[in-house]
Amino acid sequence: MKLIIPASFLALAAGVSACARHNEAPLAMKKRQEIKPMAEWAYEASFNWGRLDPSPQDYALCQTGTQQSPIPLSLSNGLSQNHLIDFDYSPSVNGTFFNWDYGLAFTVAHEEGVWTENPSITYDNETVYLAGWHIHAPADHSVGGDRSKAEMHLVHVDAEGHEKAVLAIRLDPGNSEDAFFSQLPAAIGFNETEKTVVTTLDHNLALESVFYFNEFWTYKGSLTSPPCHEGIRWFVARQILFTGVQQMRDILGASTYSARAEQEVWLHSINE
Repeated sequence: MKLIIPASFLALAAGVSACARHNEAPLAMKKRQEIKPMAEWAYEASFNWGRLDPSPQDYALCQTGTQQSPIPLSLSNGLSQNHLIDFDYSPSVNGTFFNWDYGLAFTVAHEEGVWTENPSITYDNETVYLAGWHIHAPADHSVGGDRSKAEMHLVHVDAEGHEKAVLAIRLDPGNSEDAFFSQLPAAIGFNETEKTVVTTLDHNLALESVFYFNEFWTYKGSLTSPPCHEGIRWFVARQILFTGVQQMRDILGASTYSARAEQEVWLHSINE
């Protein structure tokens, strides 16, 4: 299989498109190209994205959407009983590790235009494919009024590369090192956005930490940054992935504030 790492990648690889827009390869190029021209929006002012120039019509859903993300969650919502997630994740996934200006990220290497060979999940008789992951700090979703220090989004696309689902794992410091984050290459400075490292990761180590999403909330939502496209199926693990203290310090040291203001629950159909 031919891996897509173009020559121009190294010059642009420090960023990927904001939040979950992982529909084009390589992921790092996409984020760098889209974040920089969009300096007019910021996470700190996410309440006003729908009215920004020069193209407010592109961001209209940020203001008027009925299924915007993130939303506050709690056990009073109950947990999903009607949805099951089947995982087909290889223990060795090749890709590129980097900082996307807001935090740590990873893009899965794949043949151009071919997503169906990537790790996948199946839910509701639909199979979607892992495009990559990135970290927001603090967490996008609160649970019971509490926000974790960070949140990892594993973004999945359909066979055509359109974003369809996100697995969200909340991150907090614990008292021992986490096996998944111990894999991250020491060769890259976590806060250096001009560096990339081609590496291999076992994502099952992260999934094991949250018991492969055996308990979760799910809802119909959106991307958590402009243009705030809806039609995204969110799965938020009830369990928290606990990192080591130094691992969390590294994560936060590499991060810039990137949590969108939580949205009012409207037509989100939580756990339906």
